[in-house]
Formats: sequence, structure tokens, C-alpha cells
Amino acid sequence: MNDRAAVAAQLGREPRSVVDVSVRCPLGLPVVIKVPPHLEDGTPFPTTFWLTCPLAVRRIGRLEAAGGVKRADARIEADEAFAARHLRAAERYHGERTAMIAKDAPQHQPSGGVGGSRGGVKCLHAHYADYAAGNDNPVGEDTARAVEPLDCSVPCVCEADETGVLNPAWVEPRS
Repeated sequence: MNDRAAVAAQLGREPRSVVDVSVRCPLGLPVVIKVPPHLEDGTPFPTTFWLTCPLAVRRIGRLEAAGGVKRADARIEADEAFAARHLRAAERYHGERTAMIAKDAPQHQPSGGVGGSRGGVKCLHAHYADYAAGNDNPVGEDTARAVEPLDCSVPCVCEADETGVLNPAWVEPRS
């Protein structure tokens, strides 16, 4: 199965850009993909690293539902060193994404830091994906502590007629 089919199964829809896998799980499936600043149809996209792993998406969704974004914002407000690292991560992310924009790109450009944020935390998924891709991201690092290991023993997707489908045998491992 190719990466595009695996990502389509993980997302439940066709990807809207090229599929460039940045991180794979121990079973060889995509965890994080790198998305260009403009999607195939020219739409600006603020998120460079996109989380595709259903296990990570599920676990981080629970963190967000339990107030994880507010807790991260509160830590940025209360912890000067953490805030400085967060600002550096946002500036790096913005700079790297801006450097990827083609000279002949559409007029509308993505902006902001991680996930398009202009200061605080918008999405723990985006911060985790950035951190998992090997970048210094303190919010992503904290998120990783809460959701890893991503230790599936059964792949989340399987091949069916050369396309990917969610694997009905996959269950969330207990960590």
C-alpha cells in the first residue's frame, strides 16, 4: 500500500496535498506528514506538520477535551523559560513554512506560528506533530509525555484493492 492510500484511510478522506511522510510508527505507517504551504487547489494551509496516526489523534483529542489547550496557554503565561521556547518554536515554524512558499504562489499566504497561531496554543495535535517531526516544541514535548508510546501491535490501516482502509482488527492499545 502506498503512503497516500494509508494517509487517506487514516484521515477518512483523500489528502489535499502531496503526501510526504516525516514520521512513521514502528509498524511502518505514517504518523506525521509534511504539508506544503498551499494545498493542491492553491488554498493556503497554516499547518506544516499534520498528524495522521489515529492513536495519537484519539489520545490528543482527549487531552484537548479535558482542557489541555488552556493548560498549555496557562503554562506559557506562568513559565518564562517555557514561554521563550514556545515563542522560538512559533518563529521557527513560521520561518520554515514561509521559506517553502513558491515565488509564483497564490496571493493569499498562510500565516502565524504552529497551526497558524498568533500567540497562544490553537491545537495540541499540531504542536505534537511538529515535535514528533524532530523540532523543539515545548507544547508538543509535553503532549508527547501524555500520549506516548504509540505502541500498536496491529496496524491501523490495511490494504484493500490497492487502497487503504481502516483495519477492523485495530484497537487502541492500553499504555
